Amino acid sequence: MSEAPVCQALTPSLDPDPDILGFIRESGLASFGAAIRFTPLAGGVSSDIWKVEAHGRCFAVKRALPILRVAAQWRADPGRNRREVEYLKWLHEVEPGAGPEILAEDSARCIFAMRWFAPDAYPVWKTELLAGRIDPAFAGRVGERLARMHARSSGDPVLAERFGDLTDFRALRLEAYLAATARKHPDLAAELARLVDSIVEHRLALVHGDVSPKNILVGAGAPVFLDAECATWCDPAFDLAFCLNHLALKSICYAAYAPALVDSFELLTRHYLAGVDWEKPAQFESRTARLLPALLLARVDGHSPVEYLDDSAKEIVRALGRTLITHPCDRLSDFAVEVRHQAKRRHHEQ
Repeated sequence: MSEAPVCQALTPSLDPDPDILGFIRESGLASFGAAIRFTPLAGGVSSDIWKVEAHGRCFAVKRALPILRVAAQWRADPGRNRREVEYLKWLHEVEPGAGPEILAEDSARCIFAMRWFAPDAYPVWKTELLAGRIDPAFAGRVGERLARMHARSSGDPVLAERFGDLTDFRALRLEAYLAATARKHPDLAAELARLVDSIVEHRLALVHGDVSPKNILVGAGAPVFLDAECATWCDPAFDLAFCLNHLALKSICYAAYAPALVDSFELLTRHYLAGVDWEKPAQFESRTARLLPALLLARVDGHSPVEYLDDSAKEIVRALGRTLITHPCDRLSDFAVEVRHQAKRRHHEQ
């Protein structure tokens, strides 16, 4: 499965789909007589995304898919895209600039239009990391902004009600990552089930659900968060662990970049924890540190494996994930020490 950046253009097309064309014209984003240029974007496995050019302006159009583009059979309700629209509208209100502005929506067609971010001005963080352009200070700003987003939602009964349905989150995250991994590692099933229970029990804030470097743009020094179709009301530890997991995976895979990547892991953690005000930071950190190795293992043996790990790196990730699930740590700094050690080991082997 590929995790291509959201801003990567594919072959241009004049007419992608009658529904998308109808949505653009009916919403007033382009007149019925105007020429429209569509460019499909390789934005992931769960949606069709298009760059649209009309009347001298650019915007993006997204439509959720009922069957995701992965090897495993993975179905999800395309109506989840309505949840994403609600999340992005909320984010635009409380943290302007942290996400794309919604320009138009069609809930019946499960399509919406949003601001376009030009790749030269807003590179995808994943692209920067894989190219070795690693700025730990930017990772710190990701942690700071993410904590602020969680803090501004925590304790809000309106958001808890609006995003309280866990159906999509269970299908796209708990089932696809943790439950699927448990089926590959039945001896860990009890531990993984307890982690699922913990996520559901600690419903404390509005969670983005896919805080991955492929969904974060590096814009003018501040992160922009994309792809919130998994947004739900549950444990914010999921978002932090999900993001840190990608930095850990890349540290092991790209051992030459590991010092800067682990520095990014530690700075993101430090800035995030400084913003935790909805509970005791130590309690929150412990849950995150216990969830992280399960997500590490899930990106090898779950429904959505990362594409850049070779067989050697997979074995290191698998062994580290299994060890830390059965012998968990309560501090993210201890997890970072383990990742540094494994990255050094891989670097010496290479």
